[in-house]
Amino acid sequence: MKQASRKAFLLRSLIAVGCLVFAMAGQLKAQQNDKKTGVEALPGVNWTIDQLQQAVAPVRPGKVMLPKKWPNNARVAVVISFDVDQETFLLAAGNTQPATLANEEYGATEGLPRILAMLDRLNVPATFFTPAVSAVIAPQIIPEIMKSGRHEIALHGWIHESVEVLNDAALEEKLMTQAINFYEKQTGKKPVGSRTGSWQASPYTVGIEQKLGLTYDSSLMAMDVPYELMSYGKDTGVLELPVTWVQDDYPYFIAAGSLPSPELIFKVYQDEFDMAYREGTFLMLTFHPQIERRSRILYLEQLIAYMKTKPGVWFATAEEVANYVKSNPTVDSPFGRMEEQQ
Repeated sequence: MKQASRKAFLLRSLIAVGCLVFAMAGQLKAQQNDKKTGVEALPGVNWTIDQLQQAVAPVRPGKVMLPKKWPNNARVAVVISFDVDQETFLLAAGNTQPATLANEEYGATEGLPRILAMLDRLNVPATFFTPAVSAVIAPQIIPEIMKSGRHEIALHGWIHESVEVLNDAALEEKLMTQAINFYEKQTGKKPVGSRTGSWQASPYTVGIEQKLGLTYDSSLMAMDVPYELMSYGKDTGVLELPVTWVQDDYPYFIAAGSLPSPELIFKVYQDEFDMAYREGTFLMLTFHPQIERRSRILYLEQLIAYMKTKPGVWFATAEEVANYVKSNPTVDSPFGRMEEQQ
């Protein structure tokens, strides 16, 4: 296909997906409007200032935690992360339909081994946020991830549970403790970071992470750069290594799964990297082994290879970034390093 035709084809595909998402959003809005109207649909319009402040109090961004410099004067820190969900979110919901489970099991049988081989070729570390149940039902994944000695295993719930749906402090703490104990027994090391299932947070999440002595969280997206989490007006000491759906494969390949080629999506990731590189800040990318089929792994490898061509890129695990950030002086503004770079 000629270049002009190819670009036009990709553009038409993007427009089609945009129309689909727009239509779905309109349908959802219509359904919501059918159910509730007036103040019942918008209770916040009558909240007092105190009620509004309390509504956002459980989790707020605190101090910017962007180091004045990265190790070896690197320009940008990059974390390649994988959410090793497999069948867990289905099992959490009680779904035991074999064909549905098999589609997610692909993450353990094909996706993860192919990803690890690719990371070995490029000699790049990664962080694997893994529900404990993923390793319970596929125990081979722990030694596979640990084999190279470069990678980090971090928490992703016990069974990818939604802490927002649970809305139960005692049960949320029990499940997180259960997952910590499981991985400490399996690996000989306590996980130091957590990413909640579906990147949700309850009013209790940050307090539980603080209580259990975790170093960092990676579930929230109030900034592009690392920052300290606050809860009810107090610093928690828990570092946030932020995520964003823009830098995650799930919305593109599941919610918008009709795209004919992953090329356009991986161009988004490259642009995100280029901007982080220009600013001299931080990039967290997230992928899912059960989603990263062969054609997508091809582009993921090309993306990492592209980043490696740039001087001053520090590829690290989330734990390595968190430890460095916490032990080095930081800037006052998320744009402080960008101003120094220019």
